[in-house]
Amino acid sequence: MTELEGHPLVVAITPLVERLNAELVPPDEARADDVPLLWEGSPVAAVRLPRKASAGGEGGVNALLAEVAEEVGGPLHELSRNEKQQAVLLLEAKGAFEYRKSAELVAEALGVTRFTVYNYLNRARD
Repeated sequence: MTELEGHPLVVAITPLVERLNAELVPPDEARADDVPLLWEGSPVAAVRLPRKASAGGEGGVNALLAEVAEEVGGPLHELSRNEKQQAVLLLEAKGAFEYRKSAELVAEALGVTRFTVYNYLNRARD
């Protein structure tokens, strides 16, 4: 992506792409589901949205929960307290808490309260 870093469109859109946990790819590497970025009619780059999170809403959170469960090697509700805290950090890094009612879904999956999920997040941010 270095050849595109200085392009004004790439510079302008990079904060949004990062916030979405997306990725900028060169136009020749774009897939059919990527979003092309055109500048004066020519492709400059493409935005690749996270596959599992692009489902949106509850489906997006559930997909991220399944992804994290796979990463940690087992059902989230069976994790130790420390492992649950790590799972919450992984979910935050993947953008799970950008969805509405995500804390409730995460709490249910972990077998803890929503308050506990918020505590895990606050501890990590301090």
